[in-house]
Amino acid sequence: MSEDLARTMAPLLRPEAGVVLVPVPLARERLRRRGYNQAERLASALSDRTGLPIRRDLLARVRDTRTQTALAPEARQANVAGAFMKVGVAEARVVLVDDVFTTGATLAAAAAALLEGGAKSVGAVTFARARPPIG
Repeated sequence: MSEDLARTMAPLLRPEAGVVLVPVPLARERLRRRGYNQAERLASALSDRTGLPIRRDLLARVRDTRTQTALAPEARQANVAGAFMKVGVAEARVVLVDDVFTTGATLAAAAAALLEGGAKSVGAVTFARARPPIG
């Protein structure tokens, strides 16, 4: 399934020198329960399609968080604040990879940690974007 999603996502990426894919790390307990990180699977499939390298060593989740789906939009940013830590970014041009963009709180927290650690730039690619309920 990751390969199917990556086929749709790959045209959003330009394979350029110095650009690396960084999957958003999953909370340790969630990873244990699920058995895999969907962002890592997407990043791997995107790497296969684009030739961009994956760097799992540039970002770490240092604090487990509640699932974002159970939180109101205004609580999501506080939930992920301080959840990520940069790990030796050194001027990388990073593209964060995740499955769904809801409010952007997770990607913003991860990007802030990477930029604090010296990333040259941080972008993001997701398969889907959630829309708020209508009405």
